[in-house]
Amino acid sequence: MNVPTLASMLAEGKTPEYLFWVGCAGSFDQRAQKVTKALVKILNHTGVSFAVLGTEESCTGDPAKRAGNEFLFQMQALMNIQLLQGYEVKKIVTACPHCFNTIKNEYPDLGGTFEVIHHSMLLQQLINSGKLTINGGTFKGKKVVFHDPCYLGRANDVYEAPREVIQKLDVALSEMHRSRAKGLCCGAGGAQMFKEPEPGSKDVNVERAEEALELNPNVIAVACPFCMTMLTDGVKNFNKEDAVQVLDIAELIAQAEEL
Repeated sequence: MNVPTLASMLAEGKTPEYLFWVGCAGSFDQRAQKVTKALVKILNHTGVSFAVLGTEESCTGDPAKRAGNEFLFQMQALMNIQLLQGYEVKKIVTACPHCFNTIKNEYPDLGGTFEVIHHSMLLQQLINSGKLTINGGTFKGKKVVFHDPCYLGRANDVYEAPREVIQKLDVALSEMHRSRAKGLCCGAGGAQMFKEPEPGSKDVNVERAEEALELNPNVIAVACPFCMTMLTDGVKNFNKEDAVQVLDIAELIAQAEEL
């Protein structure tokens, strides 16, 4: 795959339009790596100039901050800001709403101001500009339910971009009764992703998966690696993994267009 690093591009005297911030999940989680690859295929297919930091990329500090370790967050953030400013990065795209929210809204307080967009927004722009054309493809006529990531939706008011992208696939897009601003968390937020559930009668991800499955979808569409993990586990809880796919919007596009 053609994935240049920022260092190699600058060594050739080239400046990419976007830095693709891969994130911890997109780098190390086997399932999320598929989303990273799908987005790279789309970027290459549409001719978007991008680069990654590669081994120079580290965690944004989001999990540390959500877990209450502000000191560690600021250490991680300041190192990242220094690196990004050293490379004179202007525009960043990421497939993780947590990275998106942290770099966009919390880095400015520490002196790092960048133009950050979520991959759903970039996909919407590519479709609207005509660089990415979709003809329904393999998902045409399928029933799709979209789950709003908390840090994309409620935290940043991005609701339309992922839905517009999904609707271009000529699918039947259904809404859960708790969606958009009233959407229910997948259960991973607030650093809950990294700990065992607290005692209770039902896990949050099971509750959310149940809401999605009530609509009898073929696909549960997500736009966050944490949501991907939690809803995949929720679907498995009901033994529906063979009947219902959990896919990121980038995977939907890449598979539909057979990239």
